Amino acid sequence: MSDYQIALAGNPNSGKTSTFNSLTGSNQYVGNWPGVTVERKEGRLKTDATVTIQDLPGIYSLSPYTPEEVVARDYLLHGQPHAILNVVDATNLERNLYLTTQLMEMGIPVVIGLNMMDIVAKQGKKINLEKLAYSMGTPVVGMSALKKRGLQEAINETIHVAKQFPVEADYPTYDARLETALNEIVDVLGQTVLEKQSRWYAVKLFERDTQAQQELNLSVIQKKEIEEIICITEKIFKDDSETILINERYEFISRVIHLCAIEKDEIRLSFSDKIDQVVTNRWLALPIFAGVMWGIYYLSIQTIGTMGTDWINDQLFGEWVPTTVGNLLTNWQVADWMQGLILDGIIAGVGAVLGFLPQLIVLFLCLSFLEDCGYMSRIAFVMDRLFRKFGLSGKSFIPMLIATGCGVPGVMASRTIENEKDRRMTIMVTTFMPCSAKLPIIALIAGAFFPTSSWVAPSAYFVGIGAIVLSGIALKKTQLFAGDPAPFIMELPAYHLPQVKSIVRQTYDRSKSFVKKASTIIFVSSILIWFTFSYNFAFQPVQSEQSILASLGHLISPLFAPLGWGNWQGAVATITGLVAKENVINTFGILFGHAEGISENGREVWSTLQGSYTAVAAYSFLVFNLLCAPCFAAIGAIHREMANKKWTWIAIGYQCGLAYAVSFIIYQIGHVLFEGAAIGIGFALAIVVLAGMIYQLTKKNKQKMVSTVTLTTIEGGAK
Repeated sequence: MSDYQIALAGNPNSGKTSTFNSLTGSNQYVGNWPGVTVERKEGRLKTDATVTIQDLPGIYSLSPYTPEEVVARDYLLHGQPHAILNVVDATNLERNLYLTTQLMEMGIPVVIGLNMMDIVAKQGKKINLEKLAYSMGTPVVGMSALKKRGLQEAINETIHVAKQFPVEADYPTYDARLETALNEIVDVLGQTVLEKQSRWYAVKLFERDTQAQQELNLSVIQKKEIEEIICITEKIFKDDSETILINERYEFISRVIHLCAIEKDEIRLSFSDKIDQVVTNRWLALPIFAGVMWGIYYLSIQTIGTMGTDWINDQLFGEWVPTTVGNLLTNWQVADWMQGLILDGIIAGVGAVLGFLPQLIVLFLCLSFLEDCGYMSRIAFVMDRLFRKFGLSGKSFIPMLIATGCGVPGVMASRTIENEKDRRMTIMVTTFMPCSAKLPIIALIAGAFFPTSSWVAPSAYFVGIGAIVLSGIALKKTQLFAGDPAPFIMELPAYHLPQVKSIVRQTYDRSKSFVKKASTIIFVSSILIWFTFSYNFAFQPVQSEQSILASLGHLISPLFAPLGWGNWQGAVATITGLVAKENVINTFGILFGHAEGISENGREVWSTLQGSYTAVAAYSFLVFNLLCAPCFAAIGAIHREMANKKWTWIAIGYQCGLAYAVSFIIYQIGHVLFEGAAIGIGFALAIVVLAGMIYQLTKKNKQKMVSTVTLTTIEGGAK
C-alpha cells in the first residue's frame, strides 16, 4: 500500500480524467462529454511511486446519490484519502464550486486545481487565485490539463497538504443562524461519528438524509433532538432545510466569485456560443446531425474505407495469404482436412471479418474527432429535447453514444441514470445502436446489394435511433415502465481543436479491440463453423448439404422464411451472430466461399449473396441483425446491470421480438411494393402487425405525465 492516497474529484468534463492520465501515465479513455468515468480508477503518481491517485467518477454534488455519486461518497467517507485534489472548471466557477463546498465539509484537506485557465485568458477574464484561496480557505493552483500546465504544481501542493495531516478542516462559512444549528447537531452526535466527519454528517442530517441516519444508527432521543433543531431553523429561515443549505452554498459561492473573478466589461458571445446557435438550433440541430452521420458513413463505408477493404479482400485475403499458405501447406504435405481447416475455415472466416477493418478505422477516426471536439455532447443535449417527448431521459443518449463503439460499455454506462424504470428501459434499447461489430454487416449488405446508394449505411444508424425512440413511446405506456423520465442535467464543454494523440489513441484502442475479437472469439468460431459445415453427426466428411450445420440450419430456417431469408445459410449466420456479431460475416465467408469452391474474396461473396437473396430480403436481414439480441458479452452485461434473470429475459425477448416484427413488415410490404410480388397472406399479416404497432404508439397514455424541466449548463449560463 502506498504512503499517501490522493482523491481526484470534480464535475463531469472538468478535465479530471485528463489530469489523471497525465499524472499517472495511464491511458484512460477521455471523452468530451459527461459520464466517461463511471467507476473509481487507481494509478501511481509517475514522479513518486509512494503516492496513489484515485480517479473518482465525475459528479455535480454528493446528494442526492446517483450511482457514481455513491462511488465517490463511499470512498471519501470510508477509503480514508489523505487529501483531495478538486479539479475545477475555471470557465464555470459557480457550478463547480458547489461540489467544492461539499468536499470541504467532509473534513478532508482540499486543494483546488483551477483547470482551463488558458480558456479563461482567451475569454478575456481574470481570476485572482490568492483571493480565491483566501475566501475558500484552501490552496488554489491554476492549471491546464489539456496543455499539461500546472499539473505537477497542483499535485505537489496536494501532497504537501496530505503530509501535514491531520489538519484542522476549513468549512464554508454560512449564515450564523445556520452555523449555530449545525454546531448544535454536532454536539448531539457526540462520539457517534469521527470528529473529522462530524460536520459532514451534521449537514446530511440537517438535509434529512435518510441514508446518513441509517449509517449512524441514531437513537430515538438523538433523532428527536436533531429534528427539533431543524424545525426551529426552518421557522427562522421560513424555508425547508434542504433549500436553506442549497441557498447558503450558492450565496457563499456568489461572495467568493464576486471577490476573486474579474469579468470583461462588454458581454459578447464566445466562439462556442456562436457555433451552438446553429448546431443546437431547435430546427437545424437534427438535420445537421443527420447530415454529419451521413457524411461519416459515406466516407467510411462508401468511399475512403472501401478502398482499403477492397484491397484486403481482393489482394491480401483473396490472393496473397491463401496462395502463400496453400503452397506452404502443400510443400509440407499437410493432410487435406488440415488444409481445409486452415484455408476454408480460419483464413476464410477471420479474413472475411478483418477485411472490414479499414472501414472501421475511418469510422472510428471520424467519431473520435466529433467526441473530442465537443460536438457529441451537444447531440446529447439536442436528443434530450426529442427523447423527453417520447418518455426517455437525455441521459439515455450517453449510453447509446458509447454503444456505437461496443454494446458492453454502453450498457454499463446506464448506471448513471437514477430512475430505475428509465435505467432498465435504456438497457433494453441501448444495443439497438449499431456497434463496431455490426458495421461489417452493414458494409456487406450495402456493398453487395446497394453499391450506388449512399443512404443504406446511414439508414442503419437511424433505424437504431428510430427503434429506441419508438420503443420509448410504446414501453412508457405499459405498467412496467410508466412514469416521468428523470431530469437531465449536463454541462456542455467549450469547443476546442481535438488532440491528435487522443484521437489516434481512441481509434487504435477500438480497432485493437476489434482485431483482438477477430483473433480470439472469431478464430474459435471459424473452426467450429468449418467443422460443423464439413462433417456430419458421425464425424465423417460430407458435402455441405449433409453437414451438421446444414441440418441445424434446415431445422430453424422456416422460422426466418417470412422475413425473406429462409435458407439455412442465413439462419445459421444469424444464430452464430449471437456469439459475436462479426460471426455473421465470418459464417458467410466460410459457407459461401467453401460451397462455391473459390478463395475467400469480398466481391465473390457479394455475387453469391446476390444470387441467394433479393435486395429487400437483404435489407430485412440487415435490420433483423441490427435489432435482435446482441452478442453474448453484451447479454452478460445486460444480466449484470439488470441483476435479475426475469428482466434479462424480458430484454432479450423484446429485442428479438421487435427485430422479427420490423423485419417481417419490411420484407412482406417491400417485396410487394418494390419487387412486384403478389399480395398474399404475408402482406396482410404485415399490415396487421404494423397497425398493432401504430396503435400501441398512438393510444392514450393512462399514466399522467408531469412535465419536467431540463437544465443544461453551458459556460456559466442555463440553457
